[in-house]
Amino acid sequence: MRIGVVKEIKPAEWRVALTPAGTAELVGAGNTVLVEQGAGLGSGFPDAAYLGAGALLVDDAAKIWADVDLLVKVKEPIEPEFPLLHDGLVLFTYLHLAADPALTAALVRSGATGVGYETVEDANGHLPLLAPMSEIAGRLAGQVVAHYLTTPMGGRGILAGGAPGVAPARVLVLGGGVVGVYAARVARGLGADVTILERSDQRLRYLDERFEGSVRSLMSDAHSVIEQLASSDAVIGAVLVPGAAAPKLVTRAMLSSMPSHAVIVDVAIDQGGCTETSHPTTHEAPTYVVDDVLHYCVANMPGAVPVTSTRALTNATLPYLHRLADLGLDGFARKDRGFAMGINVRDHKVVHPAVAATYKPAPENDGS
Repeated sequence: MRIGVVKEIKPAEWRVALTPAGTAELVGAGNTVLVEQGAGLGSGFPDAAYLGAGALLVDDAAKIWADVDLLVKVKEPIEPEFPLLHDGLVLFTYLHLAADPALTAALVRSGATGVGYETVEDANGHLPLLAPMSEIAGRLAGQVVAHYLTTPMGGRGILAGGAPGVAPARVLVLGGGVVGVYAARVARGLGADVTILERSDQRLRYLDERFEGSVRSLMSDAHSVIEQLASSDAVIGAVLVPGAAAPKLVTRAMLSSMPSHAVIVDVAIDQGGCTETSHPTTHEAPTYVVDDVLHYCVANMPGAVPVTSTRALTNATLPYLHRLADLGLDGFARKDRGFAMGINVRDHKVVHPAVAATYKPAPENDGS
Protein backbone atom coordinates (compact mmCIF):
# COMPACT_ATOMS: atom_id res chain seq x y z
CA MET A 1 0.00 0.00 0.00
CA ARG A 2 1.08 3.58 -0.65
CA ILE A 3 0.83 5.55 2.58
CA GLY A 4 1.24 9.31 2.83
CA VAL A 5 2.28 11.60 5.69
CA VAL A 6 1.97 15.35 5.22
CA LYS A 7 2.94 18.33 7.33
CA GLU A 8 0.11 19.56 9.53
CA ILE A 9 -0.96 23.08 8.55
CA LYS A 10 -3.46 23.79 11.30
CA PRO A 11 -2.14 26.81 13.26
CA ALA A 12 0.35 25.84 15.99
CA GLU A 13 0.14 22.14 15.21
CA TRP A 14 3.60 20.62 15.52
CA ARG A 15 2.68 16.94 15.70
CA VAL A 16 3.18 14.53 12.82
CA ALA A 17 1.13 11.41 12.10
CA LEU A 18 3.98 8.90 12.02
CA THR A 19 7.40 8.62 13.64
CA PRO A 20 10.45 7.40 11.72
CA ALA A 21 10.30 4.17 13.75
CA GLY A 22 6.71 3.62 12.65
CA THR A 23 7.71 4.43 9.09
CA ALA A 24 10.46 1.80 9.20
CA GLU A 25 7.97 -0.84 10.36
CA LEU A 26 5.55 -0.08 7.53
CA VAL A 27 8.32 0.01 4.93
CA GLY A 28 9.73 -3.24 6.29
CA ALA A 29 6.31 -4.83 5.80
CA GLY A 30 6.42 -4.00 2.10
CA ASN A 31 4.58 -0.66 2.01
CA THR A 32 5.69 2.56 0.36
CA VAL A 33 5.62 5.57 2.68
CA LEU A 34 5.73 9.08 1.24
CA VAL A 35 6.59 11.84 3.72
CA GLU A 36 6.43 15.56 3.04
CA GLN A 37 9.71 17.34 3.62
CA GLY A 38 9.77 18.97 7.05
CA ALA A 39 6.70 17.12 8.28
CA GLY A 40 8.42 15.82 11.41
CA LEU A 41 10.54 18.81 12.39
CA GLY A 42 8.08 20.11 14.97
CA SER A 43 8.18 16.76 16.74
CA GLY A 44 11.94 16.51 16.68
CA PHE A 45 12.26 14.23 13.64
CA PRO A 46 14.48 15.55 10.82
CA ASP A 47 14.00 14.51 7.22
CA ALA A 48 17.14 12.39 7.46
CA ALA A 49 15.44 10.17 10.04
CA TYR A 50 12.61 9.40 7.62
CA LEU A 51 15.05 8.76 4.79
CA GLY A 52 16.90 6.38 7.06
CA ALA A 53 13.63 4.62 7.78
CA GLY A 54 13.05 4.02 4.08
CA ALA A 55 10.52 6.77 3.34
CA LEU A 56 10.35 8.68 0.08
CA LEU A 57 10.64 12.41 0.77
CA VAL A 58 8.34 14.63 -1.31
CA ASP A 59 8.55 18.41 -1.47
CA ASP A 60 4.89 19.01 -2.39
CA ALA A 61 2.01 17.96 -0.13
CA ALA A 62 -0.46 17.99 -3.03
CA LYS A 63 1.56 15.27 -4.77
CA ILE A 64 1.26 13.06 -1.72
CA TRP A 65 -2.50 13.60 -1.38
CA ALA A 66 -2.91 12.66 -5.06
CA ASP A 67 -0.57 9.68 -5.10
CA VAL A 68 -1.40 7.52 -2.06
CA ASP A 69 -4.05 5.01 -1.11
CA LEU A 70 -4.02 5.98 2.56
CA LEU A 71 -3.24 9.40 4.01
CA VAL A 72 -2.52 9.53 7.74
CA LYS A 73 -2.75 12.82 9.58
CA VAL A 74 -3.06 14.11 13.11
CA LYS A 75 -5.72 16.79 12.79
CA GLU A 76 -8.67 17.18 10.47
CA PRO A 77 -8.09 18.81 7.08
CA ILE A 78 -8.66 22.56 7.11
CA GLU A 79 -10.08 24.62 4.27
CA PRO A 80 -6.94 24.91 2.09
CA GLU A 81 -6.77 21.10 2.08
CA PHE A 82 -10.39 20.51 1.06
CA PRO A 83 -9.59 20.57 -2.70
CA LEU A 84 -7.04 17.78 -2.11
CA LEU A 85 -9.71 15.32 -0.97
CA HIS A 86 -10.65 12.97 -3.76
CA ASP A 87 -12.52 9.81 -4.64
CA GLY A 88 -10.57 6.67 -3.75
CA LEU A 89 -8.57 8.27 -0.95
CA VAL A 90 -8.76 6.84 2.57
CA LEU A 91 -8.08 9.56 5.15
CA PHE A 92 -7.17 8.35 8.66
CA THR A 93 -7.00 11.10 11.26
CA TYR A 94 -8.90 12.88 14.02
CA LEU A 95 -11.99 14.25 12.26
CA HIS A 96 -14.46 15.49 14.93
CA LEU A 97 -17.06 15.99 12.20
CA ALA A 98 -19.96 16.77 14.52
CA ALA A 99 -18.36 20.14 15.21
CA ASP A 100 -17.27 20.83 11.62
CA PRO A 101 -20.04 21.03 8.99
CA ALA A 102 -17.73 22.53 6.36
CA LEU A 103 -15.30 19.59 6.52
CA THR A 104 -18.17 17.11 6.61
CA ALA A 105 -19.63 18.63 3.44
CA ALA A 106 -16.21 18.63 1.74
CA LEU A 107 -15.65 14.96 2.54
CA VAL A 108 -19.10 14.02 1.31
CA ARG A 109 -18.64 15.92 -1.95
CA SER A 110 -15.19 14.49 -2.60
CA GLY A 111 -16.03 10.81 -2.36
CA ALA A 112 -13.06 10.24 -0.04
CA THR A 113 -13.42 7.84 2.88
CA GLY A 114 -12.93 9.55 6.23
CA VAL A 115 -11.91 7.32 9.13
CA GLY A 116 -11.85 9.14 12.46
CA TYR A 117 -9.44 8.04 15.16
CA GLU A 118 -11.92 9.32 17.73
CA THR A 119 -14.68 6.82 16.84
CA VAL A 120 -12.60 3.64 16.40
CA GLU A 121 -13.57 1.22 19.16
CA ASP A 122 -11.91 -1.82 20.70
CA ALA A 123 -13.62 -5.05 21.74
CA ASN A 124 -14.80 -3.45 24.99
CA GLY A 125 -16.27 -0.39 23.34
CA HIS A 126 -13.39 1.83 24.44
CA LEU A 127 -11.70 4.36 22.14
CA PRO A 128 -8.08 3.20 21.79
CA LEU A 129 -6.96 5.86 19.31
CA LEU A 130 -8.54 8.72 21.22
CA ALA A 131 -7.24 7.56 24.60
CA PRO A 132 -3.57 8.64 24.29
CA MET A 133 -4.46 12.19 23.29
CA SER A 134 -7.20 12.30 25.93
CA GLU A 135 -4.68 11.29 28.57
CA ILE A 136 -2.30 14.02 27.44
CA ALA A 137 -5.04 16.66 27.12
CA GLY A 138 -6.27 15.78 30.59
CA ARG A 139 -2.82 16.12 32.10
CA LEU A 140 -2.34 19.43 30.30
CA ALA A 141 -5.74 20.70 31.49
CA GLY A 142 -4.63 20.39 35.10
CA GLN A 143 -1.47 22.36 34.33
CA VAL A 144 -3.39 24.97 32.34
CA VAL A 145 -5.79 25.58 35.22
CA ALA A 146 -2.91 26.19 37.61
CA HIS A 147 -1.25 28.57 35.12
CA TYR A 148 -4.33 30.63 34.28
CA LEU A 149 -5.50 30.97 37.86
CA THR A 150 -2.57 33.34 38.40
CA THR A 151 -3.26 37.06 38.25
CA PRO A 152 -0.82 37.85 35.39
CA MET A 153 -2.74 35.41 33.20
CA GLY A 154 -6.13 36.93 34.07
CA GLY A 155 -7.13 34.46 36.76
CA ARG A 156 -8.23 34.84 40.35
CA GLY A 157 -4.73 35.00 41.80
CA ILE A 158 -5.04 31.62 43.50
CA LEU A 159 -2.31 29.02 43.91
CA ALA A 160 -3.66 25.60 42.97
CA GLY A 161 -2.37 23.98 46.13
CA GLY A 162 -2.97 26.93 48.45
CA ALA A 163 -0.53 27.57 51.30
CA PRO A 164 -0.34 26.73 55.01
CA GLY A 165 -3.47 28.21 56.52
CA VAL A 166 -4.87 29.15 53.07
CA ALA A 167 -7.39 27.05 51.13
CA PRO A 168 -6.38 25.53 47.76
CA ALA A 169 -8.12 26.23 44.47
CA ARG A 170 -11.46 24.52 43.93
CA VAL A 171 -11.49 22.72 40.59
CA LEU A 172 -14.63 21.22 39.04
CA VAL A 173 -14.23 18.54 36.37
CA LEU A 174 -17.24 17.89 34.14
CA GLY A 175 -17.04 14.25 33.05
CA GLY A 176 -15.27 11.28 34.55
CA GLY A 177 -13.87 9.69 31.40
CA VAL A 178 -10.23 9.53 30.37
CA VAL A 179 -9.75 13.31 30.12
CA GLY A 180 -11.55 13.88 33.40
CA VAL A 181 -9.55 11.27 35.29
CA TYR A 182 -6.18 12.61 34.17
CA ALA A 183 -7.21 16.24 34.64
CA ALA A 184 -8.35 15.45 38.18
CA ARG A 185 -5.19 13.48 38.86
CA VAL A 186 -2.92 16.39 37.92
CA ALA A 187 -5.05 19.04 39.63
CA ARG A 188 -5.14 16.95 42.80
CA GLY A 189 -1.41 16.33 42.52
CA LEU A 190 -0.92 20.08 42.53
CA GLY A 191 -2.89 20.23 45.74
CA ALA A 192 -6.22 21.53 44.42
CA ASP A 193 -9.58 20.61 45.94
CA VAL A 194 -11.14 18.59 43.09
CA THR A 195 -14.71 17.51 42.35
CA ILE A 196 -15.78 15.38 39.38
CA LEU A 197 -19.36 15.36 38.08
CA GLU A 198 -20.30 12.18 36.20
CA ARG A 199 -23.62 10.70 35.02
CA SER A 200 -22.78 6.98 35.10
CA ASP A 201 -23.27 5.07 38.37
CA GLN A 202 -20.69 2.52 37.29
CA ARG A 203 -18.16 5.24 36.47
CA LEU A 204 -18.80 6.99 39.78
CA ARG A 205 -17.90 3.77 41.60
CA TYR A 206 -14.74 3.50 39.52
CA LEU A 207 -13.79 7.10 40.34
CA ASP A 208 -14.40 6.52 44.03
CA GLU A 209 -12.08 3.51 44.00
CA ARG A 210 -9.50 5.15 41.75
CA PHE A 211 -9.04 8.25 43.90
CA GLU A 212 -9.73 6.61 47.29
CA GLY A 213 -11.57 9.66 48.54
CA SER A 214 -8.92 12.22 47.56
CA VAL A 215 -11.27 13.54 44.86
CA ARG A 216 -15.02 14.00 45.31
CA SER A 217 -17.18 12.31 42.68
CA LEU A 218 -20.81 13.39 42.43
CA MET A 219 -23.76 12.53 40.20
CA SER A 220 -24.05 15.06 37.40
CA ASP A 221 -27.37 16.81 36.79
CA ALA A 222 -28.46 20.39 36.11
CA HIS A 223 -28.79 21.16 39.81
CA SER A 224 -25.36 19.80 40.76
CA VAL A 225 -23.68 21.70 37.90
CA ILE A 226 -25.21 25.00 39.05
CA GLU A 227 -24.42 24.28 42.68
CA GLN A 228 -20.79 23.40 42.03
CA LEU A 229 -20.13 26.28 39.62
CA ALA A 230 -20.86 28.80 42.34
CA SER A 231 -17.97 27.56 44.45
CA SER A 232 -15.45 26.67 41.74
CA ASP A 233 -12.36 28.68 40.90
CA ALA A 234 -11.83 26.64 37.74
CA VAL A 235 -13.85 24.27 35.56
CA ILE A 236 -12.44 21.61 33.23
CA GLY A 237 -14.87 20.47 30.53
CA ALA A 238 -14.16 16.79 29.88
CA VAL A 239 -17.46 15.54 28.46
CA LEU A 240 -17.47 13.09 25.54
CA VAL A 241 -20.28 11.53 23.51
CA PRO A 242 -18.37 9.54 20.84
CA GLY A 243 -18.92 11.01 17.40
CA ALA A 244 -21.59 13.45 18.57
CA ALA A 245 -21.50 17.08 19.58
CA ALA A 246 -20.71 17.64 23.25
CA PRO A 247 -23.72 18.56 25.38
CA LYS A 248 -23.82 22.14 26.67
CA LEU A 249 -23.64 21.61 30.41
CA VAL A 250 -22.77 25.22 31.25
CA THR A 251 -25.00 27.97 29.83
CA ARG A 252 -24.07 31.62 29.60
CA ALA A 253 -26.56 32.43 32.33
CA MET A 254 -24.66 30.15 34.69
CA LEU A 255 -21.43 32.15 34.32
CA SER A 256 -22.79 34.89 36.53
CA SER A 257 -22.79 32.48 39.48
CA MET A 258 -19.06 31.79 39.14
CA PRO A 259 -16.44 33.76 41.09
CA SER A 260 -14.90 36.76 39.33
CA HIS A 261 -11.92 35.79 37.13
CA ALA A 262 -12.72 32.07 37.35
CA VAL A 263 -11.24 29.87 34.61
CA ILE A 264 -12.92 27.45 32.19
CA VAL A 265 -10.74 24.97 30.28
CA ASP A 266 -13.01 23.31 27.71
CA VAL A 267 -11.20 20.19 26.53
CA ALA A 268 -14.42 19.12 24.75
CA ILE A 269 -14.02 21.95 22.24
CA ASP A 270 -13.07 19.49 19.47
CA GLN A 271 -16.66 18.27 19.64
CA GLY A 272 -18.13 21.76 19.92
CA GLY A 273 -17.45 22.35 23.62
CA CYS A 274 -19.55 21.67 26.70
CA THR A 275 -19.98 25.33 27.61
CA GLU A 276 -22.38 27.54 25.69
CA THR A 277 -19.83 30.34 25.57
CA SER A 278 -16.97 28.19 24.24
CA HIS A 279 -15.46 28.65 20.80
CA PRO A 280 -12.18 27.23 19.46
CA THR A 281 -8.95 29.10 20.18
CA THR A 282 -5.32 28.50 19.25
CA HIS A 283 -2.04 28.19 21.12
CA GLU A 284 -1.12 31.67 19.85
CA ALA A 285 -4.32 33.23 21.25
CA PRO A 286 -5.60 30.66 23.73
CA THR A 287 -8.01 32.65 25.91
CA TYR A 288 -10.85 35.15 25.91
CA VAL A 289 -13.21 36.50 28.57
CA VAL A 290 -17.00 36.25 28.75
CA ASP A 291 -18.88 37.74 31.69
CA ASP A 292 -15.67 38.02 33.72
CA VAL A 293 -14.84 34.32 33.25
CA LEU A 294 -11.61 33.39 31.45
CA HIS A 295 -12.12 30.74 28.74
CA TYR A 296 -9.31 28.50 27.44
CA CYS A 297 -10.57 26.51 24.43
CA VAL A 298 -7.52 25.39 22.44
CA ALA A 299 -8.71 22.73 20.01
CA ASN A 300 -5.40 20.87 19.80
CA MET A 301 -4.05 20.93 23.33
CA PRO A 302 -1.70 17.92 22.86
CA GLY A 303 -0.05 19.85 20.02
CA ALA A 304 1.73 21.87 22.70
CA VAL A 305 3.83 18.81 23.56
CA PRO A 306 4.42 17.34 20.09
CA VAL A 307 7.41 15.16 20.96
CA THR A 308 5.36 13.30 23.56
CA SER A 309 2.11 13.37 21.59
CA THR A 310 3.52 12.14 18.30
CA ARG A 311 5.16 9.15 19.92
CA ALA A 312 2.02 8.30 21.89
CA LEU A 313 -0.17 8.62 18.81
CA THR A 314 2.04 6.40 16.65
CA ASN A 315 2.14 3.78 19.40
CA ALA A 316 -1.66 3.61 19.19
CA THR A 317 -2.22 3.91 15.44
CA LEU A 318 0.60 1.73 14.09
CA PRO A 319 -1.13 -1.65 14.65
CA TYR A 320 -4.16 -0.28 12.79
CA LEU A 321 -1.99 0.95 9.92
CA HIS A 322 -0.45 -2.50 9.59
CA ARG A 323 -3.88 -4.15 9.41
CA LEU A 324 -5.18 -1.56 6.96
CA ALA A 325 -2.20 -2.19 4.71
CA ASP A 326 -2.56 -5.97 4.99
CA LEU A 327 -6.34 -6.29 4.70
CA GLY A 328 -7.47 -3.12 2.96
CA LEU A 329 -10.29 -0.96 4.25
CA ASP A 330 -13.10 -3.41 3.50
CA GLY A 331 -11.25 -6.46 4.76
CA PHE A 332 -10.30 -4.74 8.00
CA ALA A 333 -13.82 -3.41 8.54
CA ARG A 334 -15.31 -6.87 8.02
CA LYS A 335 -12.94 -8.48 10.52
CA ASP A 336 -13.08 -5.75 13.15
CA ARG A 337 -16.39 -4.08 13.93
CA GLY A 338 -14.62 -1.62 16.22
CA PHE A 339 -12.49 -0.38 13.35
CA ALA A 340 -15.59 -0.15 11.16
CA MET A 341 -17.04 2.28 13.72
CA GLY A 342 -14.22 4.62 12.76
CA ILE A 343 -15.60 5.07 9.25
CA ASN A 344 -17.42 8.40 9.36
CA VAL A 345 -17.86 9.23 5.68
CA ARG A 346 -17.88 6.94 2.67
CA ASP A 347 -19.29 6.90 -0.88
CA HIS A 348 -20.55 10.49 -0.60
CA LYS A 349 -22.50 9.72 2.57
CA VAL A 350 -22.12 10.24 6.32
CA VAL A 351 -22.22 6.68 7.66
CA HIS A 352 -21.42 7.02 11.36
CA PRO A 353 -24.76 7.12 13.23
CA ALA A 354 -23.81 9.82 15.75
CA VAL A 355 -22.34 12.08 13.09
CA ALA A 356 -25.30 11.51 10.76
CA ALA A 357 -27.70 12.42 13.56
CA THR A 358 -25.95 15.77 13.89
CA TYR A 359 -26.67 16.74 10.29
CA LYS A 360 -30.27 17.02 9.22
CA PRO A 361 -30.56 17.80 6.35
CA ALA A 362 -27.54 15.96 5.05
CA PRO A 363 -24.33 18.02 4.84
CA GLU A 364 -24.21 17.92 1.03
CA ASN A 365 -27.31 20.10 1.07
CA ASP A 366 -26.09 22.71 3.53
CA GLY A 367 -24.68 25.05 0.91
CA SER A 368 -21.18 25.12 2.31
